[in-house]
Amino acid sequence: MLSVSARGRMYMATKATDLRKSYDGLCALVEGQFGHDARSGDVYVFINRRATQMRVLYWERDGFCIWMKRLEAGTFRRVHAGDGRDHVEIDAGELAMLLAGFDAPVIKRRKRYRHRATNTCVVDRMC
Repeated sequence: MLSVSARGRMYMATKATDLRKSYDGLCALVEGQFGHDARSGDVYVFINRRATQMRVLYWERDGFCIWMKRLEAGTFRRVHAGDGRDHVEIDAGELAMLLAGFDAPVIKRRKRYRHRATNTCVVDRMC
């Protein structure tokens, strides 16, 4: 079971990633394309072109961790950003459904309050 710090956010790349990249290559994607600090404690999810492999990169106190999964059959569902962004924010529930193989495009998230200290937006995904 994947267990990461609850203090960080989770982001998923919307485009296929060359998963021959390891720590330095994935960090370069996070910092160069996403514009985020890879050492912030946030979690970054990447899926390969064929959608059969996933890598999860995160910083844990004193170093980077990579968690990998390769499917023997089937594919992962890649998320898409309506505005063409390179990444989207996801939550632990979405990651769990993705890992379990649920493909539920008809499931719609209901509005909920979400306090963000650094952002004036208070409704999740409505900004």
